[in-house]
Amino acid sequence: MAGGEAAMVVLEEKDFKACCGSTKFAKEMASAAPFSNFDHALTAARDIWFNKVDVNGWLEAFSAHPQIGQSPSLHHNSSTTARWSKGEQSTALATATDSGLQELSDWNSRYRQKFGFVFLIFASGRTAPEILAELKRRYQNRPIVELENAAMEQMKVTELRLAKLFSAKVEAASTTNVQCTVDATARAQEDRVSVIGAHLTGSSETPVGKSQSVATRTRPPITTHVLDVARGSPGAGVEVRLEMWKGNQPRPTFGDTEGGSWVFVGSSTTDRDGRSGQLMSVVDNLEAGVYRTSFNTGKYNPGGFFPYVSIVFEVRESQKQEHFHVPLLLSPFSFTTYRGS
Repeated sequence: MAGGEAAMVVLEEKDFKACCGSTKFAKEMASAAPFSNFDHALTAARDIWFNKVDVNGWLEAFSAHPQIGQSPSLHHNSSTTARWSKGEQSTALATATDSGLQELSDWNSRYRQKFGFVFLIFASGRTAPEILAELKRRYQNRPIVELENAAMEQMKVTELRLAKLFSAKVEAASTTNVQCTVDATARAQEDRVSVIGAHLTGSSETPVGKSQSVATRTRPPITTHVLDVARGSPGAGVEVRLEMWKGNQPRPTFGDTEGGSWVFVGSSTTDRDGRSGQLMSVVDNLEAGVYRTSFNTGKYNPGGFFPYVSIVFEVRESQKQEHFHVPLLLSPFSFTTYRGS
């Protein structure tokens, strides 16, 4: 691949089926692929879901979801889908009491009996009481209204999963392309420094027979992106700041104001794909410690609940060579995160 060409992301029908349980959706997306970027894929997904998939396809997708509060079954879902479903319901399960789960189960049964399909809601970051209240509210709807509501919620879930899938594929393709470049230049005995720049350490004059020291990373060890789940699109134009804890104590404790301070590492603003750009240098070994990524959500969404959002996480000594992708999934009144790839 020439250096100026944009990498096309190759996804298969099974990949799209993991994002949305509709066979029609998966086939149409596979036919429309490959996609040059996430926005391209997202535009195609919305058009296919709302304009090409019929009611039977919608119902097929709904049936692939476990009931809220229940574990997904691998008999009906791929391992990827089951893992995603479990993660999306993690907040609800963590905030549910035994009696709350029973009430959720009872109302889910009533809902299915009335409408003929499982209650579907974008559950990521939402508590069990929030979900139960929304279930009771939507139970009052007419079937035609609720069918459309469920289709909208399915699209939100699909967009989130598509973002995860697309990100993973892009990063895997990037790593493969870099390795291919290194192999090709080795065969041609070219100047490796001029070919892969900062990703190479050591001199191109290394004698034959001695190993060259090539950096294992092709991107900064800490990255993030913002997904606006309320709009169903990347969160562009969000100011991001990365800091590291420094002080007498190796890590901050709850309520600690004297044990140390946060030291600036880098900052950036998310691009049109919601990605933050380079918040720190590309290094092989990340310094172990506690990091904080802060997002200026108040400026991005002035009418929202959060003036800013900070995510604190720890890199241990044994993890210094690992990659930490910590995204923000944002809506006006809730947010969630996870450690991605």
